[in-house]
Parts: sequence; structure tokens; C-alpha cells
Amino acid sequence: VDLGRAEGVIRRDQQIPREAARVGDRVRSLIMNVRRENRGPQIFLSRAHPDFMRLLFAQEVPEIYDGIIEIKAAARDPGSRAKVGVISHDSSIDPVGACVGMKGSRVQAVVQEMQGEKIDIIPWSEDIATFVVNALQPATVSRVVIDEEEGRIEVVVPDDQLSLAIGRRGQNVRLASQLTGLAIDIMTEADSSEKRQAEFALRTEMFQEDLDVDETLSQLLVAEGFSELEEVAYVAPEEISNIEGFDEELAAELQNRALEALERREAVAREKRTELGVEDAIAELPHMTEAMLVTLGEAGLKTLDDVADLATDELVLKRKSEPRRRNDNRKPEPDGVLAKYGLSEEQGNEIIMAARAHWFEDEDEAAPAAEPAESGEGANAEAPQ
Repeated sequence: VDLGRAEGVIRRDQQIPREAARVGDRVRSLIMNVRRENRGPQIFLSRAHPDFMRLLFAQEVPEIYDGIIEIKAAARDPGSRAKVGVISHDSSIDPVGACVGMKGSRVQAVVQEMQGEKIDIIPWSEDIATFVVNALQPATVSRVVIDEEEGRIEVVVPDDQLSLAIGRRGQNVRLASQLTGLAIDIMTEADSSEKRQAEFALRTEMFQEDLDVDETLSQLLVAEGFSELEEVAYVAPEEISNIEGFDEELAAELQNRALEALERREAVAREKRTELGVEDAIAELPHMTEAMLVTLGEAGLKTLDDVADLATDELVLKRKSEPRRRNDNRKPEPDGVLAKYGLSEEQGNEIIMAARAHWFEDEDEAAPAAEPAESGEGANAEAPQ
């Protein structure tokens, strides 16, 4: 691309697919990067980047140029479809209507420049669930469940809306995922119901076995939101006794049984940890449980030095699931070894620093003791005669 005093380069992956340019054509594009080389500055351009679409809207929509309307997020499948999330800082101006323009004149100007790429203009919302529902349009959404720790969102749609929500070759859900920055799982109401029933049955069976109670009592606990033994063992007693049909005596008995079950789990984990050969010194580190020690042993981390060599993110970081682009074959980075236990970054630092403490003790012991300097002055001096 001739820029006058310099030349620009649009690589194939930064072009709009099936776009053909002839000599003499004027080409609008985004400056992605400028590199200084011996033969002169190399200017790299793009027509496929989402920011190119942002700039086109800024040229066509005065309210965006003036900052009254802001493009909060944008995602593209170049040459096919795009989604853009907009918000108005003036309550009297409709951001979607302003971007569309009279009879679609503004958005059509952008579409023509992007070679007919269809654009969905979506109202942006601070509420993630609302924004996801908007981003999946034109599909109708029944329910949204957000897992912020995992960085995932579960979207339930009617059976007849599944193909519309996913889109052709997964395009609609992929663009919505890029727009929101969350991994989106689409499922039908039937699939969601089946999943909830399976989880309910699994938790009911766990309480039956560990608390030694009948199925009805276990189901009541699960129905009230209890999902782990720790919740039963350490919750305020009245939260259990207030369940219909329960009393204080039953609540106390259930909590005692839960504590006993947790102790049995600890004993089993302790035995397994010993079999794995994990040092007892690791058990003395802060925040450690027997289950964590087993996990470390299974990962091959069996000595203080093994733990001390880790970085904090390698130990506790739980990486959020990120939307991936098509043809992206990179392997996602793994979670930290103890990520599933919900330890904070601060707790991870405390564990690693405690594991490294013996390094500094060894250095102190190895440091040579300073010997007092011997002064020879006067030692062999003869008395004056």
C-alpha cells in the first residue's frame, strides 16, 4: 500500500477474506504497528482487526467521535459477521439508534467498507448476565448462570433456539464470547434439567454415605443448598435446625457426623500422602491440608525445595477460561497445582516463602564467622633501655 513517503503492508491474515484490490484503489485500514528497519520504517496495516471497525464507526457516527456514545466492546469474524457493544453517556440518546442512523445509513456505510460484513449493534450493560443475553441476540435466552471464578457462563435456551444461539459453525456464540470476555456454554432446558438432576443425585448419595442418613433427609439438605460436608460441619447450627422437619438435636447430630466424616477423609488422605512420600515438613507449611498434600505428591512435589521452586501462579492461580479464536492451536496454560482449593494469591505467597525459609537459614550457617583481627603492635616490642 503506497502511503506517499512510505509503504504499508497488509498481511494476508489482516485482510478481509475474499477481498480483492486493484492497482490504484484507495484502501482504508488501521495502522497496527511500525517497525524501524535498515531499509526504512515498516508500517503494518489491518482491515480485519476489531479496532478498524471502531474507527469506521467514529467516522460515520458523530456521537461516537464526540465521546457521547462509547464502543465498550467489539468482536469480528472478518468478512462475515461482527458484534459491537455500545453505551450512551447521555440518557436522551439511544446508542443503538444513533449507530444505525436514519434508514440504516450510518451502519450501512461501515458495512460497505467492510465488504458486506453483517454487524449486530448491542446495548452494553454493566450487568454481565444482561450483556450476555443481548450479545446472543437474535436467540432467546431462558436463564443465565455465571461462574466468575472459572470465567465461564452457562446459558440455557429453549430447545428450538439452540441452533440460533450457537450460530452457523458456532459463529454467534463465539462472537458473543469474544465480546463479553467469558467462555459461554450453551445448553437446552432439557440438558440443563438433566445436569441439575445428576448433580442433585450425586450430592444426595454423598450425604447418605458420609452422614449415614436416609435418602429423604439427604435430599432435604441438598434442596436447602448444602453441597459439601464442610458446609454442614461448620455452618451455624440454626441454619440446619430451621429446615422444615429438623430440630436442634438433629442439627447437632448431623454436624457431629459431618466432622467425623471429615476426620475419616483426613486419615485416608494422610495415609495416601505417606505412600506418595511427601515430606512431613511440607505438612507444617501454612494453610496446608492433607488433601492438598496428596495433590502435591501426585504432581511430584514431595520436598520443601520442590514447593519453594514454584512461582505463586504455578501453585494457586486458577486461570480463567478465555474465548479462543478459530485456528488457534495453542495449548491453554494449566491451572496452579492447588488451584482447585481456592487459595488466594496472598496465601500462595505465604506457603512459598515458608518453604524457602530453610534456604536463608542454611546461608546464615554457611557464612564464615568473622575472626577478630590480631594486632601485632606492641606484642613483640622491646622495652626501651
